[in-house]
Amino acid sequence: MDVNAPSTHIGNKTCFIARFPFCITVSLSFAKMGFFDFPEGTDCVQKLWLYTKLSTAAGLVTSSYHLVFSATDSTLTALKKTGPLTLTIASMGAIFGVTTCLSAQTLKNPEDPLNYFLGGCASGIILGARTRSAATGAKACLALGGLGYISQMAKNEKWNILQPPKHGRM
Repeated sequence: MDVNAPSTHIGNKTCFIARFPFCITVSLSFAKMGFFDFPEGTDCVQKLWLYTKLSTAAGLVTSSYHLVFSATDSTLTALKKTGPLTLTIASMGAIFGVTTCLSAQTLKNPEDPLNYFLGGCASGIILGARTRSAATGAKACLALGGLGYISQMAKNEKWNILQPPKHGRM
C-alpha cells in the first residue's frame, strides 16, 4: 500500500482511500459478537438478531461493490439497486438463523451439521424465490447447505483452516 496515500482512521483501523474507493469496516467475527457464548438451539431470538446484523452488513458491502462496478444515472437509481439486494441477503441470513435454531431444537441434536445444512438450504430456496428460478434455488440450496454442513463439521471437529503464519520456519 502507498504510505503517502490519503487515509482515514476509524477506531484503530486505517483505510487507505487511494487503494479503496470507499471504506467500510465491518467486523464479521462471530466470536466478537458473542455468537458462540450460548449453545446451539438456545436463545433463538438473540442468534436471529446476530445473523440478521451480519447478513445486513454483508448485503450492504455487496450492494456497495455492485454500485461501484455498475453505472448508475442518479442517486435514486442507486438506492433502487441497493435496497433489494441488501434485503435479499439480510433475509437469507435471518432465514438461516431461524432454521438452524429451530432444527437444533426439533432434532434434539444441537451440534449436528444437518442443522446448518437445513439452514443453508432454506437460504438457497429464498435466493431461488428472489430470482424466480427453481433451478437457482435448488443449486443454491445444495451449495449453501453444503457450505453450512462443512462449516459446522469444521467447528465441531476443531479444524484449523486458517492458521496464523509461523514466523522463522519455511
